[in-house]
Amino acid sequence: MAVDGRYRDQVKPGLEVDIVLKKDQQTGRLTHGIVKDLLTNSSFHPHGIKVRLEDGQVGRVNVK
Repeated sequence: MAVDGRYRDQVKPGLEVDIVLKKDQQTGRLTHGIVKDLLTNSSFHPHGIKVRLEDGQVGRVNVK
């Protein structure tokens, strides 16, 4: 099953994801990591759920 990064219920701690960091929004460059915390409280976000990776980086889950 493919994860849709726009829906909070599909993104869980421990999940491997690609995120777009704030500084990379113009280029769309992806950063790979493992989710530590979910930072978006709403159940849906059109640009992707914001997460903190285990290494501390923060960005939105890539929406393909």
